[in-house]
Amino acid sequence: MAAGTRRYDPDRRQRIIDAAIRVVAAKGIAGLSHRSAAAEADVPLGSTTYHFKTLDDLLVAALRQANTGFALVPDVRDGDLAGALARLLGELLAADRSRAELEYELYLAALRRPALRPIAAQWCGEFAAGLARHTDPLTARALVAVVDGICLQVMLTDTPYDEAYAREVLSRVLGGR
Repeated sequence: MAAGTRRYDPDRRQRIIDAAIRVVAAKGIAGLSHRSAAAEADVPLGSTTYHFKTLDDLLVAALRQANTGFALVPDVRDGDLAGALARLLGELLAADRSRAELEYELYLAALRRPALRPIAAQWCGEFAAGLARHTDPLTARALVAVVDGICLQVMLTDTPYDEAYAREVLSRVLGGR
């Protein structure tokens, strides 16, 4: 290829996002830089800065992608929302804990990176809207907060997930005893 000739690579941006997610999964957000994403994606450093002017731009794209397909949609049977949510959390934390940890690391990065807050808020809003099909909007928001708390406690303390405990706590939020 002649000098100055650009190679057509329509998937490069996506490969950079995928690489950023792998870097964060392996090294945490602190390990992500344009350089580490470029190395992981096997692209020139200039490609990462061309597609993502700032590291926050790259993190926003990574969080958006990580949230895709991560919708928590409980399979409510017999009107048992608490049981459905408790089962869903168990599946989430057992099936692919590293994915859950990655999701939460990106989600919590919004505490220090304002550019990520709209995506984190969108995820919470979509989750609450899905739950509001089974309860009122205020209770749905409370359930999202409880689910976040339970997930964080399990992941941060390395304690096994206790579905019975989660079901009881979620039942109480829903007004049951």
